[in-house]
Amino acid sequence: MANNYVNNFSLEGKIALVTGASYGIGFAIASAYAEAGATIVFNDIKQELVDKGLAAYAEKGIKAHGYVCDVTNEEAVNAMVAQIEKEVGVIDILVNNAGIIKRIPMTEMTAEQFRQVVDVDLNAPFIVSKAVIPAMIKKGHGKIINICSMMSELGRETVSAYAAAKGGLKMLTRNICSEYGQYNIQCNGLGPGYIETPQTAPLREKQPDGSRHPFDQFICAKTPANRWLKAEELAGPAVFLASEASNAVNGHILYVDGGILAYIGKQPE
Repeated sequence: MANNYVNNFSLEGKIALVTGASYGIGFAIASAYAEAGATIVFNDIKQELVDKGLAAYAEKGIKAHGYVCDVTNEEAVNAMVAQIEKEVGVIDILVNNAGIIKRIPMTEMTAEQFRQVVDVDLNAPFIVSKAVIPAMIKKGHGKIINICSMMSELGRETVSAYAAAKGGLKMLTRNICSEYGQYNIQCNGLGPGYIETPQTAPLREKQPDGSRHPFDQFICAKTPANRWLKAEELAGPAVFLASEASNAVNGHILYVDGGILAYIGKQPE
C-alpha cells in the first residue's frame, strides 16, 4: 500500500507546460517536475530568454523544450499548443506562471498600465487554459495550476492592478474547477509567500549602517517562519498539485507563505 501511495506523487510520462519558466519561480517548479519524471515545456516572450532558460535547464541535466510565445496573444498561444502537441505530445499539466507587477500608486497609474498587468496576470491564464482544456478532456485527465499570490487575499500600497488580477485569478481557478471538474480536470492555485529570488535580492541587502532593509524587517515580522522562503520550498506543493495524489483536490488555493495569512504580525517594539 505504501508503495502505491508514494507512486501517486510521480509525474513519470507526463508533459508539463510552465509559462514564463526561463528563471525564478517557474524555473524552480519546472525543475521539480523534471525530477519527478515529467517532460518540461516552457515559453517566454523573447528568443533570448528562451535560450537562457534552455541553457539553465541543460546545466541541471534537464532536456526542456522552449518556445517563444506571448501568452496574451490568443492566436500565438493556440499555435504554440498545437506545435507542442505535434512535437512533444498532449499537455497533461499546465502551470500559468508568467506574470508581471507594476508598483505604482493607483491615482498615478494609467488605465493602459492597469490593463497591461491584468492582461498578463489574468487574461493570459484564461487564454492558455482554454487552449489546453480540449485535449485534456479528450485524454480524460488534466492538471491546471495557477500561480496566485498573497495579493489574491491581501491588499498593499501601489499594487492595485496586480491585486485585482491575482484576486481574479483565484476566482478563475475556482471557475475552471466548477466547469471542468466533471472531466477529471483539477484546477488549483499555488500562492507563494515572499520568496528569495534575484529580483528581491536588493530588498534583503544590509543597509550601509549594518541594519536590515526596512522591507526585509517588515516581511520577517509578518511571517511566523520569520524569514523569506526559498523557491525550492514550492517544489513539494507544486508536485503535489500536479500529481495523482491531488486528484480529489479541486478549486483550492494552496498558500506556501510561511504562515503569513494566519498571522496578524508582530507588535512593534
